[in-house]
Amino acid sequence: MVLRLFNWYKDLPYPGIKPTMTETDPRSILGTFIRAHRERQPSPARSGGRRRTPGLRREELAEAAGVGVTWITWLEQGRDVSASPAALARLADALHLSPAERVSLFDLAGRRDPVALAEPQTDLSPRLLALPELFAVPAYLLDHTWTARAWNAAAARLFTGWLDEGADRNLLHFVFLSPTAKILIADWPERARRLVAEFRADYSRRPRDAEMRALIDALSQKSPLFPQLWREQAVLHREGGEREFNHPVDGPQRFLQTTLLVASQQECKLVCLAPIQGAL
Repeated sequence: MVLRLFNWYKDLPYPGIKPTMTETDPRSILGTFIRAHRERQPSPARSGGRRRTPGLRREELAEAAGVGVTWITWLEQGRDVSASPAALARLADALHLSPAERVSLFDLAGRRDPVALAEPQTDLSPRLLALPELFAVPAYLLDHTWTARAWNAAAARLFTGWLDEGADRNLLHFVFLSPTAKILIADWPERARRLVAEFRADYSRRPRDAEMRALIDALSQKSPLFPQLWREQAVLHREGGEREFNHPVDGPQRFLQTTLLVASQQECKLVCLAPIQGAL
């Protein structure tokens, strides 16, 4: 009985302090997360004898992940220890984490998953490509290079010169290389500046992406303005807000833009523009 109490006591995230359901320290939450998933794993087939706790022992997890037992112990205890992305990746593999669980592991550890930096998916599912058609207002779907992959009829009518049949449907190409963009977008200079800063936020997450790099190089060669703005190193989130257009047929228009990220493929953006009542 004394031995059982000792083992229960020494495995607490903070020795002597029982964890609560309202824990807010990321290190403690990370430790509880790792331990819970360790205990969910099936015991090794070669393990013998009676086991006091379910799942893998810390020694077994350490061996499977190629890390030290002390490191695993300190992580589970919520101590302030260094956790490299490579070690966390091996730990995630050893724990057989789902994609969502893997994201949580890296978020709690404050690290960037090296696997998440791999080449993004270029084949988008039919369900994803059908999203813009669900909206009556202008809506379009951008991939990681900000190329429109799907849009509805309202968006095609609004974005003349960009979403036309046979046009180059990359948003940055349109804004910086098409004379039509300077007429259609009412506040073109400010929108161009913001788009570069917003694209840099995406590029910073994938600095080795070949397609994004090629896009930057092409724009730097063909647009006098783009390289100037790119050198400013400004970074912005893709925020919503009012957007004004001077449509060649429909005249001045004003919309409220909202950008949504797709949970399953977060490099994709669904952009919707709701007309503002009483617009210009």
